[in-house]
Amino acid sequence: MSAHQYDEGHTVAGWTGVGIATIGTAVLAVGVCLVSTPLLVGGLAIVVVSLLVTWALHLTGWGKPPGRRPREEWGMRLRDLSAGDGHPGCVGCRMAGRRGVRRTAMTDLPVPVVGEPEPAVANPGG
Repeated sequence: MSAHQYDEGHTVAGWTGVGIATIGTAVLAVGVCLVSTPLLVGGLAIVVVSLLVTWALHLTGWGKPPGRRPREEWGMRLRDLSAGDGHPGCVGCRMAGRRGVRRTAMTDLPVPVVGEPEPAVANPGG
């Protein structure tokens, strides 16, 4: 039996963001201890960079959609190919202007997200 029973979001985007943010908070801590404005500003800048890097990696498929994933999609080296359309309910995808269309595995046809209005269909008969 595996030690990991739940998908906890172990992704390249997540770990890279945490690593960069850790460096940023360490620089912030040193800035607080030394009462150094340049270190405080530098630490904050590094934290902001970590957010942007994490967001960019998520949008390129190295993150994960909100919620649980099937066990076969838990691997760190697996890229999320649905990221190009956006993830339903994902704030980061919405901020990037992606609608969040679900695709089915069998047909790869877009399925509207719950709560999203259906597109208007022209009446060909008149």
